[in-house]
Amino acid sequence: MNLASTYMGFDLPHPLIPGASPLVDDLDRVRRLEDAGAPMIVMHSLFEEQITSEQLAMNRSMEAGVDSFAEALSYLPELGDFALGTHEYLEHVRKIKAAVSVPVIGSLNGTTEGGWLEYARLIAEAGADGLELNLYELATDLDETGDQVEARSLEVVRTVRQAVGIPLAVKLSPFYSSIANFAAKLDRLGVDAILLFNRFYQPDIDVEQLEVLRVNLSSPSELLLRLRWLAVLSGRVRPSLGATGGVHTAIDAVKAVMAGAHGVQMVSALLQRGPEHLRQVRDDLAHWLEVHEYESLAQMQGSMNLLRCDNPKMYERANYMKILSSWEF
Repeated sequence: MNLASTYMGFDLPHPLIPGASPLVDDLDRVRRLEDAGAPMIVMHSLFEEQITSEQLAMNRSMEAGVDSFAEALSYLPELGDFALGTHEYLEHVRKIKAAVSVPVIGSLNGTTEGGWLEYARLIAEAGADGLELNLYELATDLDETGDQVEARSLEVVRTVRQAVGIPLAVKLSPFYSSIANFAAKLDRLGVDAILLFNRFYQPDIDVEQLEVLRVNLSSPSELLLRLRWLAVLSGRVRPSLGATGGVHTAIDAVKAVMAGAHGVQMVSALLQRGPEHLRQVRDDLAHWLEVHEYESLAQMQGSMNLLRCDNPKMYERANYMKILSSWEF
């Protein structure tokens, strides 16, 4: 069965991609991912806060007086939440490139212009074949408009696009006021892929211990939001489309591809079941296509997008009304 797909400009043997996760922090697990059939390796993000903290720490140490002690812990940022420092991150890109034969995609997570954007160039120079820019931001400023948030994000993308010549994917949140319009602007900036959607780690509350908790892993129900916007954008923008969030099984992947995805990222299922689960999902995907008499993945790619409807707006509204009226008590 021909499962080939093209994502970010890369010709892949199949669309199932291990997304950014701690799995890549260990070279043995990276090799297991490749052995399980991973068509590319996506690094976890290098965060703007991480870079800024290290830069501040360096500035403080350079400005310290002669009476300062080298072991003074106050000169160091608290980076315990980050598995790899900035220099370690770049070195790890080089190590992964040397360890695998598939494309390696670096990742940056930030929301503002600044010196950290130099790391886009450094990641490319370290050997990354592509770069994923994760626009992860919560707009909590009461005085900042949606237009201002979007303009800042677009300027970041524009600056990164100008900084590197390697393929660039942009991972979006689902909270832009007009996702379709924002995607069209990304298209005009020359990005190579649009990835839907990054997952804001929703806080939960332990009412007994009065603690804020984090729920980290996805569930298949989260795929539904991705399906809608994949279907809306499919065939209407030039960049390839990626799905991330809620893909656990081959059927989840089938839905994403039918909606318009060219690449389907998996994280939570691999963290729960191990890198080898990727091979199982790939085999299940091939089996599903064969049973349903598809000759290739490309044959069904985008087959359920909104362009296949005579009136997409009526489809959305009529479908909404149908769901409301179909509930039985």
